[in-house]
Amino acid sequence: MSQASKGNDHIVWQNTRIARADRERLNGHPGLCIWLTGLSGAGKSTLAVRLEERLHSQGVRTYLLDGDNVRHGLSADLGFSEDDRREQIRRVAEVAKLFVDAGVVVIAALISPFEADRKHARSLFDEGAFIEVFVDCPVEVCAERDPKGLYEKAKQGLIPQFTGISSPYERPKTPDVTVNTAAQSVEDGVLAVLDAVDSRTAAWAKRWRVAR
Repeated sequence: MSQASKGNDHIVWQNTRIARADRERLNGHPGLCIWLTGLSGAGKSTLAVRLEERLHSQGVRTYLLDGDNVRHGLSADLGFSEDDRREQIRRVAEVAKLFVDAGVVVIAALISPFEADRKHARSLFDEGAFIEVFVDCPVEVCAERDPKGLYEKAKQGLIPQFTGISSPYERPKTPDVTVNTAAQSVEDGVLAVLDAVDSRTAAWAKRWRVAR
């Protein structure tokens, strides 16, 4: 079934002969998006890197979309205004959707401060193919860690619209997983996410009849 791109009636979706289920069967596991959200310094990147390492060691095809890395290329034209933040999330979500269609487990690690944007990201995926992980950490602890020195610059007024200082962060209301990095170790956080992944993929494997 074809679908026209919004605002461009002459652009038509091109169907392919290799379906997502075919790619998943070849990979040996379903595609999945694991979306990590939280304040700067909460530990998203640390958790994402360790999580990808663990999945990779288990033979899972993965890719990590780190918010800062994406801004070096795909989003190099974006700043940090509210509109630009929304566009950054939209772009990453669309790329993640393509990875999931390829049967890959993609990990997206972005502050993604607004509930509406995270809700939109989830809406791009089939039911069960999106796991929202709230990397929870008090702003005071994040500021103490301040691995990039951003909180200090924000307090000096050198970084406008900085999440947690001069721009709001809307805490997820019903995340699939919550990891409190101020109270839990990175390993415990990884295990919590893996538990959610296992519960999803075990059920999804039935779609293409591959036993886990």
